[in-house]
Amino acid sequence: MTSADLLRLVLLLPLAGAVLNGVAPLFLKHLRTRETLVGTVGTAVVAIPFVLTVYLFVTFGGDPIVADYFTWMAAGDLDLSFAYRIDQLSLLMTGVVTGVGGVIHLYSIGYMHGDAGYWRFFAYLNLFIFAMLNLVLANNLPVLFLGWEGVGLCSYLLIGFWYTDLSNSAAANKAFIVNRVGDFAFLVAMFLVFQQLGSLSFDVLLTEGPNLPEATLNWIVFLLFVGATGKSAQIPLFVWLPDAMAGPTPVSALIHAATMVTSGLYLLARLSALVLGAPVVMMIIAIVGAATALMAATIAIAQDDIKRVLAYSTVSQLGYMFMAAGVGAFFVSIFHVITHAFFKACLFLGSGSVIHGMEEVEHGLEEQGRDTSDFDPQDMRTMGGVGEYMPATRTTYLLATLAISGIPLTAGFFSKDEILFKAFEYGYDGSTYAMAVWIVGVVTAVLTAFYMMRSYMLTFEGEPRWPLPDQLSPHESPSTMTGPLWTLGILSLVGGFIGLPAVIQGGDLNWIHHYLGAKYGGPVAEASVHGHVPLALEWGLILLSSVIALGTVYYAWRVYGTQGLEYDAALQRQLRGVYQTWSDKYYWDEFYDEVVVDSLINGIARKGLAAFDTTVVDGAVNGVAGAAQNASGLLRRVQTGLVQNYALALTLGAALLVGLLMYGV
Repeated sequence: MTSADLLRLVLLLPLAGAVLNGVAPLFLKHLRTRETLVGTVGTAVVAIPFVLTVYLFVTFGGDPIVADYFTWMAAGDLDLSFAYRIDQLSLLMTGVVTGVGGVIHLYSIGYMHGDAGYWRFFAYLNLFIFAMLNLVLANNLPVLFLGWEGVGLCSYLLIGFWYTDLSNSAAANKAFIVNRVGDFAFLVAMFLVFQQLGSLSFDVLLTEGPNLPEATLNWIVFLLFVGATGKSAQIPLFVWLPDAMAGPTPVSALIHAATMVTSGLYLLARLSALVLGAPVVMMIIAIVGAATALMAATIAIAQDDIKRVLAYSTVSQLGYMFMAAGVGAFFVSIFHVITHAFFKACLFLGSGSVIHGMEEVEHGLEEQGRDTSDFDPQDMRTMGGVGEYMPATRTTYLLATLAISGIPLTAGFFSKDEILFKAFEYGYDGSTYAMAVWIVGVVTAVLTAFYMMRSYMLTFEGEPRWPLPDQLSPHESPSTMTGPLWTLGILSLVGGFIGLPAVIQGGDLNWIHHYLGAKYGGPVAEASVHGHVPLALEWGLILLSSVIALGTVYYAWRVYGTQGLEYDAALQRQLRGVYQTWSDKYYWDEFYDEVVVDSLINGIARKGLAAFDTTVVDGAVNGVAGAAQNASGLLRRVQTGLVQNYALALTLGAALLVGLLMYGV
């Protein structure tokens, strides 16, 4: 089989799984309860594409392969094909999407056991993977945008999966609406590109795009960045992502780890040659990324819901990735995308395993007639000591916590340290904003290590804080859930060795740089740096990162190990209003509710457009309906039901036809 044939299978298998799991049970209702069959099919159609992707990766020769399947649209100068691209960047991203996605599907088999919508859940997951593959494999902007909108739709369906809970439906609506803002900017950017270049193909865009007038190029890149802030949850469009926790935990892992939230970073990396031509926008990207990273890290410190801590952690880590893109280190942002997929998926799935166990405690309390209205299986304040009962979950969660904290030699250490170094190097070369971004990145690294170790200690260590701990306790999750945890936990440890720093043999062992970098024949461009950082200073920066990670993790382990929740109370007393601001998420939701939502609904919609809607829109619709009703009333009179009338009509009609033929009218 050719590469194009294999690529077709990679794309179509998840779509086939979505159709089988989503359509067949609509007509064959007995399939809805066949969890083994549904789960096996749903996982296989993602695992097989991963195997095929590995084969394409191993056999890839280095030159991009374009698979042009058929013409999608052709009108005037517009000629769009369903064309997909196999190169280093698309292969890496496809491997992450299908690999981590396959592990999450396997985990979902056990996690969603007994759910009435089991079949529907796997259909949505498969459709999500299909949309994401369209996004990362596309060879032109419209096909990429098709996948872009597809993951937006699927995220709406998955976040609101338990739609009978109105809060879940509200979270799904919020995600869908906020993303439309960024998507509109993306659309405008595409229109501008086509107006200037007459093509939306990456080949044309990357070769001719950098030669566009500076003002035009700045607008295109800025609009694409705005689109990226929606999907990748940056200020000011990040507010949807924490609320996405309303969906089942595997959804959180899929959206927050390796797929939807990395779409914006992939877009910037794919168009890196274009972004480098807009240095002013690059500065905006770096500053927004740094501000997002710091803001989300401070919010995470004050959260008690274990999934919300991880959600804001994701926002913060995405800020790191945008920092890298803003200093021209696009391959580093992709490096962190990969390592983040490992440890963040492990953390989310680990939190799901804990919640799964705490729900057993909740059910036990209900069986004993205890009031559970105040019991929240996601609240870390009701946990403590869970590690004694769930050792596999504890160990894997700890491994991922150490990785995201940047403990030396873990995956997060290598990718995060590389981001900080690239920011420092760009600043050392004379860019003031890059040095400021580096300082913010260092502060955020301290906060990250602190709040992540806090989440581990409050959840797994200490004494149990749930009711009746001597009678009720959580149990370890089944192997279908712990197996994926071990896989991701190990990758969280060793996954960073694909990007060893430049101080080791001059960067010759930095595989991902050599694989993706344009100067080595890859598709990802990078900024030129003229003033190189001295070797001794590079080692000093690595030592600084190591000391920060180790020192902060030790401090958090010690204070929460000895004081537990009392340390949170002391921190709240010391910081007072600042802590409350963090707890209330800087009042972003309140701002949007009062300034945007209320203004649109109460101001423009109800006062300005209500009359127009009632009189013009409703009047037109009702007028058409009334006209149709009156016309049908007149025509109804013709249908008398008398055979004689019908015979007379036929005779008159025949006579009229004969007359027309005779007189040639």
